[in-house]
Amino acid sequence: MNTGHLVVVSAGLSQPSSTRLLAGRLGEATRRALSDRDEDRAVTVRVIELRELAVDLANHLVTGFPSAALRDALEATERADGLIAVTPIFSASYSGLFKSFFDVLDNGVLAGTPVLVAATGGTARHSLALEHAMRPLFAYLRALVVPTAVYAASEDWGSGGDATTDGLAARIARAAGELADQLAGRPDGTAAPEQVVPFAQQLAALRPSGR
Repeated sequence: MNTGHLVVVSAGLSQPSSTRLLAGRLGEATRRALSDRDEDRAVTVRVIELRELAVDLANHLVTGFPSAALRDALEATERADGLIAVTPIFSASYSGLFKSFFDVLDNGVLAGTPVLVAATGGTARHSLALEHAMRPLFAYLRALVVPTAVYAASEDWGSGGDATTDGLAARIARAAGELADQLAGRPDGTAAPEQVVPFAQQLAALRPSGR
């Protein structure tokens, strides 16, 4: 039986937290989607709550030495076949706690890793932070970010939030399906490498036949 390792990083600060709630729903939706695509794949989901590592992160940034708990979280993230990253939006961007965690990851460890990005905020006006802040961050880290990013404003948690085809539940299902598609096709859970066609071959394909 193949095993996939999915890591969910939640930067929620309060307890309970809408960020943690969204992270949990995305993790479970992705696990179900993977099971639907490959019944023989066993998926483990590890949730990392950064609020529990805030002091450890600050100390690591100053000293360069991670605590045992932070080292364990970093190693789990580095070994992940897929990653779900969720942050509250502060001042039109991801939180400082969220950024600190990805700042201390070793360079290059997320290269080629499928990532689903998500965020929470008080108003839908902050949803663009997913595109102008979070997506560029993970592009810089050379991760493979799935097309659908999920933003949950306060009103999305109400009874009417899932009533339309673009409600929160629909967005969660669509994003989870995209992440599952990235993971499902390979035994080790990693995304298939991009096929690069040599330039000379592309030119040859454009030439009219018989010339």
